[in-house]
Parts: sequence; C-alpha cells; structure tokens
Amino acid sequence: MNALVGERLSIITSKAQTTRKRVMGIVNGDDFQIVYTDTPGIVNPANKLHEQMMGFIGTALQDADLFLLVTEVGESFKNRHVLQRVVDSDTPVILVINKIDLSDQETIRQKIDYWQAEIPRAVIVPCSATEGFNVDRIFDLILERLPEHPAYFPKDELTDRTMRFFVSEIVREKILLYYQKEIPYSCEVAVEAYEERDGIDNISCLIYVERESQKAILIGHQGKAIKKLGIEARRDIEEFTGKRCFLSLHIKVLKDWRNSDRALKSFGYSLED
Repeated sequence: MNALVGERLSIITSKAQTTRKRVMGIVNGDDFQIVYTDTPGIVNPANKLHEQMMGFIGTALQDADLFLLVTEVGESFKNRHVLQRVVDSDTPVILVINKIDLSDQETIRQKIDYWQAEIPRAVIVPCSATEGFNVDRIFDLILERLPEHPAYFPKDELTDRTMRFFVSEIVREKILLYYQKEIPYSCEVAVEAYEERDGIDNISCLIYVERESQKAILIGHQGKAIKKLGIEARRDIEEFTGKRCFLSLHIKVLKDWRNSDRALKSFGYSLED
C-alpha cells in the first residue's frame, strides 16, 4: 500500500504479523478517489488477538469493491477459508506476487500458474514494490475497475488514522526490527501523552509486555536496548511529522493481554474502531 499511496503509512518488516490493524490510505486524482485498506496478514488464530486481526480481514472482504491480494514468491496461503471466500465472491481480484527481484523467472512462472489455477478470474501481476516494478501497472488496473461513486473523503485527506496511531506503530516497528523470537509479538504500544509544541513535541509511550522476563529483555543490559529503541523510533517519528520530538518510553507488564477482551478493546482491536 505504501508504494501505491506514495506515503509510508504501514510499517514494514521481514517478520510475519507486522500489521495488526486496518490502515487506510487515500489517493485522490482529478476524477477519482482510491481508498486502500491495508489489513493484517492472514493467520490461523492462536489467540484472541489473532481472532481480532482476522476480523479486520473479514470486514474488509465485505466492504471492498476490489480485492488486491498481495503474496510473495515463497509464501504459502495459511488460511483456506479466507481464500475460499475470495474465490466464491464476485468482487474483482488483482493478485500481486511481490518481491520477484529476490527470485528467478522459472519460480515466478510456476507461482503465476499456481495462483491462476486457484483464482481463475484474478489478474496476476508480478511486482517488486521496492524496485517500483509494475507498481504503475497495478495502479492502472485498479483505476480501470473502480466503480462510479461520489468521493467518500475530502480531497486533502491521506488516511483515517491519527498521529498517535502512527507514533505507536513506529515504536512497534522498531521492536519488531531489534528484538527476536517472541518479544515483538508479546508487545503492544500505547501513546500516553502527545503534547504538540512550537519547537519540539513531547511524546510518552507505554510498551506493554506479558512477562517480567520480557520487560528485562526490552530494557537490556544497563538500559542499552531501550535507549537504542528510543533513538531509532524518535528519528523516524521526526521524519514522519517533520518536527523534532522528545520521546520517552516506559514498560508495563500486562499478563496474557493477547487473550484479554478488555485489554484488546483498550488497544483498539475492535471492529468498531
């Protein structure tokens, strides 16, 4: 979605389950408006957090005028139920095979044939978002399939998410990048305070983990790990907002939050949000 919108709205890492919530990106032209919804990746639910993530996907399947299904050459589809919903729907499908720059022509051809057999009506597009290959073609295919309808949003809007949301996502992205194993998946980030000032914004974030041992790993020896996390997150936040900021990070243990309805709702994992 970032490549199609032209802005970095969704965080990107090599780890699975990077995206947890729906993120909307809006592209406006003289005679069109495209509203992209970047959903979480498709998983077989192992906890209530996963169930909520899959709920976002289900809602998107109901609302969409067009399915843009993004996969990779070496990636397998982990939930046949979702795939079957796509197959059974009358909604147009563009299936994008991304990261082809990391593969060879024969493997790509085999993957194209595989997906054409799985979803016969789909338009299959090999793509490299990082290299910009076929991104324009995908955009043109989307435009060709847009239904006629008045614009849903004002022309100057880029997304439906707040600055607090993007700050929390940037911090979570750095956790995904700099910590290993279970740590990134056990963390949730909430912005406690966001005070805008003329010269420098004052931002305070609370990182929730499930166990004391995870808290210790996040902090690191003599606080070096959390310090690095703060420096890298602050750099990206300042680039995103165009302003300097003071970022403070705090850690709190909230046991088994991924299976707590109350915690998930407070973190915005609700289909109404």
